[in-house]
Amino acid sequence: MIAAENITVRLGGRVVLDGVSVAARDGEILGLIGPNASGKTTLMRVLAGLIAPEAGQVRPAMSPAERARVVAYMEQGAVVHWPLSVRRLVALGRLPHLGPFQRPSGEDAQAIDVAVVETEVAALADRAVTELSSGELARVHLARALATAPRVLLADEPVASLDPNHALQVMELLRAQAARGAVVAVLHDLTLAARFCDRLVLLDRGRVAAEGKPAEVLTPEMLARVYAVTAAFGEGFVVPLARL
Repeated sequence: MIAAENITVRLGGRVVLDGVSVAARDGEILGLIGPNASGKTTLMRVLAGLIAPEAGQVRPAMSPAERARVVAYMEQGAVVHWPLSVRRLVALGRLPHLGPFQRPSGEDAQAIDVAVVETEVAALADRAVTELSSGELARVHLARALATAPRVLLADEPVASLDPNHALQVMELLRAQAARGAVVAVLHDLTLAARFCDRLVLLDRGRVAAEGKPAEVLTPEMLARVYAVTAAFGEGFVVPLARL
């Protein structure tokens, strides 16, 4: 569905990504994991077309207009400065499907309705987004991304500010979205990564340290090497226990 090939990015004179290649396949959730400052968000912004790499390329090649219809990007900690209503913010996800001066159709309205119901923000539809908690706002931004009906959804830390119930809800929504295309998600919760992701890419200091199924990546040796922690493991969970 979307692939980054040999991506190198330098920001402020520092190499943030060094020859990184990843590919998200149709029908799967690809999880990007790794310590802070390992290059995860930068890689997501490259996939979204927001950063041009110094070397490498993203495939398939798309025009900005086509990318806006095909790829939706849920930015980490996105802030809204204008007191738009929740429904109006979610409706912005339909803009890539509208021509100049074209009014939203019934299909657009239906996509918005489905997105606010799926993310459980319908009760907030008339509230100003500037009045929402960080967890509520995160779900509204996900609703906006889902309203686009993208083939590829890029979600940067989509559960960072959510309680356990809503975190599970969001991961279930990402699983449903993967059935319609592909999802790339940056996650710090290793248990959610192990439970919901089909494959993981572990980044460390701008390079791919490991890639494969969760059980192949989330090993005691790899967590000790990259995260410098010991952890308890079980079927579908990983719990960091102590620093090394």
